[in-house]
Amino acid sequence: MIRKALHSPRPNSYFKLFSSYSSSSPLDLEIQLRSLCEKPNSQFSEAFSLFNRAIESERFVSASTCNFLVHALTRSRNYDLSFSVYEKMTHLRIFPNFISLSCLIACFVDARKPKFALGVLGLVLKRGYKANALVRNLVLKGFCRNGEVEMAREFFDVMRSYYSLPPDVASYNLIINGLCKVKKLKEALELLVQMEVSGCPPNLVTYTILMDGFVRDGRADEAFDLLKEMIEFDLEADVVAYTTLISGFCNEGNFDRGYKLFDEMLRKGIAPNVVTYSGLIHQLCKMGKLIEATEMLNEMTRRGVKPDVVTYTSLLDGLFKGEKAAKAKEIFDVILESGEEPTTVTCNVMINGLCKEGLIGDAFKIVEMMVEKGLKPDVVTYNTLLMGLCLDERVDEAIKLFGSISKDENSVALDVITFNMIIMGLCKEGRVNEAVEIYDMMVRRGLVGNLVTYNTLIGASLQMGMMNKAMEFRKHMLDIGLVPNAVTYSVMINGFCMMRFLSIAKGLVCKMRASGIIPSAIDYNTIMASLCIEGSLEQARKLLQEMRNSNQGPNIVSYNTLIDATLREGDISSGRELVMEMLNSGLEPDTFTYSTIINRFSKLGLLDDAKRVLEKMVSSGLKPDAFVYDSLLKGYYSKGETKEIIDLFHQIANKGVALDQVLTNTILMCVCHCSEDVDVMEILPHKGVALDQVLTNTILMCICHCSEDVDVMEILPTFSQEASKGKNILSNELLAKLDKSFPRLGLCAG
Repeated sequence: MIRKALHSPRPNSYFKLFSSYSSSSPLDLEIQLRSLCEKPNSQFSEAFSLFNRAIESERFVSASTCNFLVHALTRSRNYDLSFSVYEKMTHLRIFPNFISLSCLIACFVDARKPKFALGVLGLVLKRGYKANALVRNLVLKGFCRNGEVEMAREFFDVMRSYYSLPPDVASYNLIINGLCKVKKLKEALELLVQMEVSGCPPNLVTYTILMDGFVRDGRADEAFDLLKEMIEFDLEADVVAYTTLISGFCNEGNFDRGYKLFDEMLRKGIAPNVVTYSGLIHQLCKMGKLIEATEMLNEMTRRGVKPDVVTYTSLLDGLFKGEKAAKAKEIFDVILESGEEPTTVTCNVMINGLCKEGLIGDAFKIVEMMVEKGLKPDVVTYNTLLMGLCLDERVDEAIKLFGSISKDENSVALDVITFNMIIMGLCKEGRVNEAVEIYDMMVRRGLVGNLVTYNTLIGASLQMGMMNKAMEFRKHMLDIGLVPNAVTYSVMINGFCMMRFLSIAKGLVCKMRASGIIPSAIDYNTIMASLCIEGSLEQARKLLQEMRNSNQGPNIVSYNTLIDATLREGDISSGRELVMEMLNSGLEPDTFTYSTIINRFSKLGLLDDAKRVLEKMVSSGLKPDAFVYDSLLKGYYSKGETKEIIDLFHQIANKGVALDQVLTNTILMCVCHCSEDVDVMEILPHKGVALDQVLTNTILMCICHCSEDVDVMEILPTFSQEASKGKNILSNELLAKLDKSFPRLGLCAG
């Protein structure tokens, strides 16, 4: 194909073939043009305008003038102007010389039309000119830039075999770079060998290109082998070669190897540049080593290397991931003060970090600053703000922002992520019908939903009991060619379990396996929990056995669920067996395991067993919570064991257990049973517990039990008035008031 193109140049829409024409032109025009194109005050636009005026006034323009202008404009990279001059030459039937034709090739290469460049080269050869290495390499560059590496190789071989133009190191480098870009690294290495055999030794650029190719393919070790080979050929690596390898090792998470090369650079006297430091700082931030990253930044500035926006952006991202929002804000202020203009990417990193920290107001200030600086917020900016508002449960504000950007014709083009943010925010609040309206708007705008869209809508619809709507979305998803993934099945399993359609949920597990998707422990546990709730313990046990037989073994949640259900049914023996089985499988009981067993044993009256489990829990390093103590107190209360209750009171106080309303209610209930000498105020937390109706009733019951002469009606209106004002009454505050009004009760310590 290449030979045919070179031997048969054909007219095309960009240029027409021409015939030679020779004449002379006024000297002053050419002098003026040359003057305008001279450095350092080149005025190429003015030169082009002067040339146009001369043509329009039908002044005589010589071939040398035209050829000079084409060359000058191409050399200054004014390719469009250069091509325009060439077109006017063809209309004037002025024949371009070899330099002008070479410039035309450069124009087509810049326009990413290498086949037209190839046609011009054919014309060069037809006119009797001999193609040189520069022209050949221009065409090679054009094909390689377009990713047409096979065309480039064919052209490379034709020029060498048929036109006796042996490739030089630049030609090889262009082809090798093109092959590396399309990840044909084996072929690139073969060319390296060919260079050595053909007497065209590779240079530093050759090896750096290859190292970059291997690094981009995640093969930093092989890139390092190329460095060693290069050194064996007496080629000294420069900052670009070292930086390429350092970035490669850092991107693979091997910071130590990267830093070792950095040290080697310094020992050899090779000064790191901003890219070198940025790569190291980026990896340190990814590793969470923010102190070291900051020290690297300081070292960078001490060596006179000015951090750029990429360096700062990496640091900002790391600081936010390390939950150091305040420090990130300080660094951002440093960027602004240093005169370094932040990019949209930098601002988006700031906005994302601030939104995740709940600092939505600060995020909007960044957007205001962007607008002031002439930076246009992009779709990522707005998507991030929408995400932040929805995460902060400010969905209505998110909808308002969404409405303003969707109506603004000058704003950004919204994408599927934009709509997904609003859909997810609404679904999280159970506003499925509104989410469906947003989905319909998205479809009307010609956007196609992705798996996130449909998984969200299917899951939310099922949670709201809208099974038909969920199945409608599933059908839409399949109709547009989307394949359900693990999340799709999980949300459907969860939804059908909530609706008590367990047979459908179990059928989905079978369908998952048939589709090649392995059900997760969460999927199994969801079904197991539903089976336990409806009392189908035998089926739940079979499901546990199914998990054992599958690649997805049971986890701690699986055992906790089944242990709780088994003990709830009073089957202590099976419960103990499950605990032993869990331990034998290598799973350690967690807080929930112990809490569940203690709760069930307490309810079954097995208080000695419950107490031993508590002791085991504490010795395992786990901290009992309010639920554990509440279970034990109720158990001992039901048995009337005052001594054990008092002992638990002391444990609760000594361990600083945070009281909730349930535990506070239980404590007060137990107080009524115990000695009147118990100091309630020592048991209750200093900050108090907000009262609900149950806790308030318990307090009143206790007061009535403690003293027969309390006028309850004096107290009840107070409760009612406080509650009607929407205020939380704290237990210690209430007891203090009661003690003041009724000191004979001795509710507070003297």
